[in-house]
Amino acid sequence: MSTPADTLRELEARLRDLEDAAQRTGQDLSVALTPLRAEVERLRGECQAHLTRWERVGLARAPGRPTALDYVERLCTDFAELHGDRAYGDDPALIGGPARWGGVPVMLLAQQKGRDTKSKIRRRFGMSNPEGYRKAIRLMDFADRFGLPVVTLIDTPGAYPGIEAEERGQGWAIAGSIQRMVRLRVPAVCAVIGEGGSGGALALGVGNRVLIQENAWYSVISPEGAASIIWKDAAKAPQAAEALQLTAPDLLRLGLVEEVVPEPLGGAHRDPDAAAAALGEAVSRHLAELSALGPDELKAGRAARFRAMGAFREV
Repeated sequence: MSTPADTLRELEARLRDLEDAAQRTGQDLSVALTPLRAEVERLRGECQAHLTRWERVGLARAPGRPTALDYVERLCTDFAELHGDRAYGDDPALIGGPARWGGVPVMLLAQQKGRDTKSKIRRRFGMSNPEGYRKAIRLMDFADRFGLPVVTLIDTPGAYPGIEAEERGQGWAIAGSIQRMVRLRVPAVCAVIGEGGSGGALALGVGNRVLIQENAWYSVISPEGAASIIWKDAAKAPQAAEALQLTAPDLLRLGLVEEVVPEPLGGAHRDPDAAAAALGEAVSRHLAELSALGPDELKAGRAARFRAMGAFREV
């Protein structure tokens, strides 16, 4: 029995074929295309409303989903990327430098997965080595020194797990980045734009405000990792995703994020420009609200925010 998702895939394929035919032949096929497009949009909305947690994880990993640099190109001006940790080398998985976000000077830190096979391999799919986190610490020092708000774009399955990363102090580097971010005397707004895996994501996630896109996820471990540990079977990742409650609506309900940033129907990859516009507006709004606070208020508020996590009351 076909599901709405199966029907949607069939209609999307038919729509692509018709659009290709119209472009190739120059024929006016609007009589067929208009109702087909309307039905595709209706089904996308229906499917979006009933997505499972595992399906949202799939959308966070969807081919063509905007990367950090895609958002930087659409939302930032005067971005000057800075390189190196002044100790070992540069890490292309973590980019950063001063920029203007909606005209406001900021220090931007972002995890970049890559756009094609070659760049994904070079950037290790957004998984940073210790030098990436040490570079983040160096740029946060700059931000404090020059009074620049910090904006981070989080998109990583986790920190790089290679033995060379451990040899160079991966755990210390992540802990140092978390500690440095807690002590920032400037506003910090973090946005999860895809995957937010474990300490590799948290190293850039200790903000005064944490936002998450509608189909992104943020968790202590990936569903596959949790399934491998608990059931010794990565194929049970969908079951793990349900247990982890790692999607944007879950995190908002649990008080772990301040806002869910809406995406176009079907995911950010369907309309990167619209996704960027929504993200840009949300980050700018939170930056404006935080700009009224002094350094001590920002530090105290950030510390209180994270200390309150995990507190609960039995009824």
